[in-house]
Amino acid sequence: MAPSDNPVALVTGSAKRLGKQIVSQLHQTGYRVIIHYHQSGAEAQSLADTLNQQRPDSAAILQANLLDEQAVKQLATQTLACFNRLDVLVNNASSFYPTPLSTATHQQWDDLFGSNVKAPYFLAQALAPALHETKGCIINMVDIHAERPLQDHNIYCMAKAALLMMTKSLARELAPTIRVNGIAPGAILWPSQQLAEADKADIVQQIPLKRIGTPEDIASTVLFLLQSSYISGQIIAVDGGRSLGAAQKA
Repeated sequence: MAPSDNPVALVTGSAKRLGKQIVSQLHQTGYRVIIHYHQSGAEAQSLADTLNQQRPDSAAILQANLLDEQAVKQLATQTLACFNRLDVLVNNASSFYPTPLSTATHQQWDDLFGSNVKAPYFLAQALAPALHETKGCIINMVDIHAERPLQDHNIYCMAKAALLMMTKSLARELAPTIRVNGIAPGAILWPSQQLAEADKADIVQQIPLKRIGTPEDIASTVLFLLQSSYISGQIIAVDGGRSLGAAQKA
């Protein structure tokens, strides 16, 4: 396959953390990649430079505030201008923080639903025609807490639940040419907010495999879904068994 024929993937929120690993692994398997970022411009440029040194003209960066309707439309347009095709959309960008009912605000609602549901939905809408042409895929980063609520994170959990249903709904609507699936991570990376060691230990105790996962676990699941041509409308939990719940004693 000529380099100009290599498939193209857009991964939102991919300058750091899970998104960076997804981009790197897709690139390693031959994809041309589009690194989306909001504020992490230096990290996005550094990643693109590294990937382009490995394979010239194989990585691009695009900036967009996914809470801005016009910016989302522009991101879709610029995405198609990068390599003149699109095969994969990974909706990875996400806000995450607690919102206890007593203090939750309209701004927090708009932020959490905007980044986790609205932007992925309208990116899918804008990019569906290009994905139809390539018989492409959409992969949404859901969360095990879309079905098992996390204490004091009610708005985030509701947003991820909406993304879960969006995944299933679009899998029906966009078939047979576009497959749509989701990944529900458990504890993969500790959150950016400081977490006490005791809290980390408590989380690990909830995981049957007794360890947190790695970004590579998520990236390899992305690749699995891209290579599995008969899977659509599914949510794969990558959580070490945590979503099974606590073991019951006899």
